[in-house]
Amino acid sequence: MGARSFYVYILANRIEGTHYIGVTNDLVRRVFEHKSNTAESFTKRHDVHRLVYFECFDDIEQAIQREKRLKKWTRAWKISLIEKDNPNWIDLYPQICRRMKAHRRFQWRGLWIRGRPVKPYEIHTSRKLTQIQALR
Repeated sequence: MGARSFYVYILANRIEGTHYIGVTNDLVRRVFEHKSNTAESFTKRHDVHRLVYFECFDDIEQAIQREKRLKKWTRAWKISLIEKDNPNWIDLYPQICRRMKAHRRFQWRGLWIRGRPVKPYEIHTSRKLTQIQALR
């Protein structure tokens, strides 16, 4: 089983607009929940659905500490942090969705060859072996 990741993220409704800072262990799922307005919440009331910044941590305590620190920052500092990596405030959700989906596709399959994880280029060969074994 792989190491777990934790994320601190910032959502915004527009450039230099309203911000929301949160922490989660599943960034794609959590942002989807914000975007789909599944619950009465701050993000629903203020239409804050654009993922503009995130950081990844191996330790939940570090992630929570970072979230608390960011929440105490001034608005100007938060805007500067976002614009350092995302000057156009584009929604990062589609990009991370594709990246994490590809990662999970290999993780969920649980394919192993000779006791090691399958590399992406080996998936095709592995499928052929499985199909051949099923025919026997």
